[in-house]
Amino acid sequence: MGGVEGKVVAITGAGSGIGEATAELLAERGAKVVIADLDRQEEKAKDVVATTGGLFVACDVTDPEQVITAVDAAKELGPVRVLVNCAGIGWPQRTIGKDGQYSSAHDLGIFTKVIQINLIGTFNCIRLAATAMSQTEPLDEFGERGAIVNTASVAAYDGQIGQAAYSASKAGIVGMTLTVARDLAVSGIRVNTIAPGFIDTPMVAYRFSTPDGDIDEARRDEVFADRASGTVLKRIGQPIDIALAMLYLASGASSFMTGQIVRPNGGMVMP
Repeated sequence: MGGVEGKVVAITGAGSGIGEATAELLAERGAKVVIADLDRQEEKAKDVVATTGGLFVACDVTDPEQVITAVDAAKELGPVRVLVNCAGIGWPQRTIGKDGQYSSAHDLGIFTKVIQINLIGTFNCIRLAATAMSQTEPLDEFGERGAIVNTASVAAYDGQIGQAAYSASKAGIVGMTLTVARDLAVSGIRVNTIAPGFIDTPMVAYRFSTPDGDIDEARRDEVFADRASGTVLKRIGQPIDIALAMLYLASGASSFMTGQIVRPNGGMVMP
């Protein structure tokens, strides 16, 4: 399969964070990048489009028709060889409220939404992008046609207080990785998942938002210092750290890897 040069790569959630860093890195290495994100992210994604020379496609990962539209747009650039699933949300809430009332228990609609986007959305993209990949010509004598890389989280293993929905969604991605890899092996499609540790992304920064929309820098620095102390490298991960792992799993350098969970986390042990 070689590297990613000249290959069409579809990346969900590429308007910011890990998806953005991955789009920029893969484009730098010669990939033709399709930036699939919500339509409301198009304005924000303009910088990514300009940097990568990529194509923005509005895409809600839970909507089959929108995902098909994104995949078909990618096919216009050439055979689709790589899918990177980065779209996802987090929504902290404890399982029960402090007042002991049914009404204050975890909002079931929120739990459902997190599962719908993170887990079902990931599978929706896999099944449709893999269908397009299966129609392409093999790249080598082993019949490889493409690679899929998913994004899980350290929370799949070490979820913290208030992360029931997020942890469940990411554990689901971890749990289906080997099964889907086995399903798609006959079509020459490799499937792997990255489970990052604590990464400095906009989704993380949102946790420190104040009511007026600013970031509580003092609280952010306090939490980041605490998380950094929980790693053997004594630092917080950056999106590029994960993008480099994405590049590896998307390229031929990992041609003998499928069904694997890669955990770039600085040696983190979550309390």
